Amino acid sequence: MKTLRAVITNLVKWAYLLFFFAIAVLPLIWLILTSFKTEAEFNAYPLALPAVWQIQNYINAVSVAKMHVLFMNSVIIATTATLLNIMVTSLASFVVSREEFPFRQSLSNVIVAGVLMPIVAFMVPYLAIIRNLGLYDTRAALILTYAAINIPISFFLIKSFMVNIPKDLEDAAIIDGCSFLQRYTKVVLPLSRSGLVTAGTLTFIWSWNEFIYALLLTSSSSVRTIQLGISFFTTQFRSDYPSMYAAVVLAMIPSIIVYVFFHDKIISGLTAGAVKG
Repeated sequence: MKTLRAVITNLVKWAYLLFFFAIAVLPLIWLILTSFKTEAEFNAYPLALPAVWQIQNYINAVSVAKMHVLFMNSVIIATTATLLNIMVTSLASFVVSREEFPFRQSLSNVIVAGVLMPIVAFMVPYLAIIRNLGLYDTRAALILTYAAINIPISFFLIKSFMVNIPKDLEDAAIIDGCSFLQRYTKVVLPLSRSGLVTAGTLTFIWSWNEFIYALLLTSSSSVRTIQLGISFFTTQFRSDYPSMYAAVVLAMIPSIIVYVFFHDKIISGLTAGAVKG
């Protein structure tokens, strides 16, 4: 009886896992397969394998839709926003976690509370600020916005690492003559590498995949990101979905590569402090 119960439990467990695995993976497989079909083949047999595997859709996505321009815009915006975000949040985390001053914990709580705020709630304020600064329809508008929106989560992750660094290390650095900036750059920052990588990776992936603010704060194709460019693909090519899916596959590659290279750091960063001892 015990053996039968164990078998049934394992079957239910694997059925449960396979069900959610199929939900997550099958649409991606279908997307990739469709990107190798012709438009006529997609309309006639949307669920069948490609009769002839062809790469013309990818050629259309790169040459006709100017994917290289959209791709470069996204790289510049996401990378710069990530670096700016990490620079600001690491300094803020260092001050809040390592220095003593009034209302320190209150300040930390206010910053972290930004995680609970819906992103759409900031649309009107950000639009007004960007217009008043004269940055509308520029890369700088998206860089500043993406860096600011991700401050709460980056601050929370980096601070979680910095607060656990032994104070004795800083005391020894002070005895050796290290200044405030040297303690930050030579002692605390290197020991918080996992938190920095985790926050940076999440910020980059979010910035790369963001669509709403790219649509709100830009209007010209010269600063359009790759995600926003894909949304206009059907208008330009009369609903050529296979070519649009090819563009989607190309847009997914950078974020997948970033995650593959840094997934160990992300997992360790997200689980920091989960186990005490």
